[in-house]
Amino acid sequence: MTTSLLSNFLPSDLLTFFDIVDFKIEKDPKTDLEVFKIFLDEKNVLPSNYSSNDYESKGFNNVTLIQDFPIRGKSVYLGIRTRRWRHKIDKSKEVKSDFSFIAEGSKLTSELSDFLKDTGRY
Repeated sequence: MTTSLLSNFLPSDLLTFFDIVDFKIEKDPKTDLEVFKIFLDEKNVLPSNYSSNDYESKGFNNVTLIQDFPIRGKSVYLGIRTRRWRHKIDKSKEVKSDFSFIAEGSKLTSELSDFLKDTGRY
């Protein structure tokens, strides 16, 4: 599946902040069914409320798997890596982007969470 095709299936806000870096079809060890895993890395763009003169990207945090809407009856998981932004002088200061499209307290995108709430399955 190509990156442009995958972008049609992803939540609308996602590609504003992330680049698709990998796509895999794997077997779920619990169900033995195929699942789609789409891996995304945060773009190298500092959050707008910080100065790029003061902060620099210092790699990524660990991958977080988030379940999203099924595609063609297959479970979909988004493997998201967010960037670590560190102050250039005071190395103890780190900042991160605010990703409000991820439902608070869950492992679902807010779009999927809202859908499941409407159907009474959340």
